[in-house]
Amino acid sequence: MISHLSGTLLFRTSRYIVIDVGGVGYKIFISSETQKLLPQKGGQIRLFTHLYVRESALELYGFPTMAELEFFEMLIAISGIGPRSAIGILSVAPLDLLKRAIASGETAYLTKVSGIGKKIAEKIMIELRDKLAGEGGDAGAGGFSDALDALVSLGYSTKEAREALQKTSKDAETLDQKIKEALQILGQYHA
Repeated sequence: MISHLSGTLLFRTSRYIVIDVGGVGYKIFISSETQKLLPQKGGQIRLFTHLYVRESALELYGFPTMAELEFFEMLIAISGIGPRSAIGILSVAPLDLLKRAIASGETAYLTKVSGIGKKIAEKIMIELRDKLAGEGGDAGAGGFSDALDALVSLGYSTKEAREALQKTSKDAETLDQKIKEALQILGQYHA
């Protein structure tokens, strides 16, 4: 299996890139979040990859970190989620935010993806919630949802509140700390 590629970025579109590795061009599908991290054409790039085998094609999917690759593999293990849907999910928001949203039961992120309705989003939540909680990194996921609700109740839009909470420091562990930091960030926008 092809699990990692390093080479020169030859070509890019919004859905995939082509990397030259020793004179061979590999077409690799990527998320829009990964797209933001790419070097200029001709730059060096390194991606972890997943080779998806279908009857009619072999497709490579690329990720800048092993954590994103593992999350992608968790998603495609769920019945009804294919690699294109999984890449769509990874394109909605940064990985840590997606994990927090899933752990806290926020289906809004997932239903933004074409082909994922409320039922499938809930299925993803149910299947991944325990796995994500087991990682230990998402203990504050419920706090994120509560902080989001608090900011929305103060009159901020859901989008503004979510963006401000994303920018809070990792040191803000309690709900009060998260809300205070987010309010400071929001205050800078509206000043």
